[in-house]
Amino acid sequence: MSDVLPNEAAERVVDIPSPRSAMDANAVKAAYRRWASVYDALFGSISTFGRKRAVETVNTLPGTRVLEVGVGTGLALPYYRADKRITGIDLSGDMLERARQRVARMKLSNVDALLEMDAEATGFEDGAFDIAVAMFVASVVPHPRALLAELKRVVRPGGHILFVNHFLAEGGVRLAVERGMARASHSLGWHPDFAIESLLPPADLRRATLQSVPPAGLFTLVTLEREADDCASPMVA
Repeated sequence: MSDVLPNEAAERVVDIPSPRSAMDANAVKAAYRRWASVYDALFGSISTFGRKRAVETVNTLPGTRVLEVGVGTGLALPYYRADKRITGIDLSGDMLERARQRVARMKLSNVDALLEMDAEATGFEDGAFDIAVAMFVASVVPHPRALLAELKRVVRPGGHILFVNHFLAEGGVRLAVERGMARASHSLGWHPDFAIESLLPPADLRRATLQSVPPAGLFTLVTLEREADDCASPMVA
């Protein structure tokens, strides 16, 4: 069931990941070079619900030009409607090579391009896409607010930006586990202790739609309409 985060939760102040704790590009590439050959087997099943839910939402939205950020090995590509034209980007060339093999093997003719590219500085023209969807990427990039700003730039006004990600629990055993796992961030290639406020400023949190995604609400689907007066979100170091 969809719900909008209450105002009081939206106003919580959380430190944006510092340069010291942020994932740098070399760490991400190294991590996913290690994971590429086993990624589908190890992470494919647990992330399936999130990927399918995101693509189901994309398929219902107006517009055909879709940017998938963090396309990885292409696990989500077969689920897009045939009329959606997909451009996928990823920082890992090893993951992209597997995505290209998947596209060829499954004859996915609606995939226009798979590009090795920095999600924080893509080089696409302003308003090039109707929809941008970032799956399990927000806790990987060095500067999440820069990612948000870039997606606002490349999505046309009236378009949509979606994120599927694991966000930090607000309490309980899961919070303790995530805090403990944070020490291994660079080896894992992502931040287990990533707070949603590190990605979305309060104004965006108030108007975003959040959906809990199985298994056990481990992931969240965030849908945000790109408003005409959206401005780039400041990146806080």
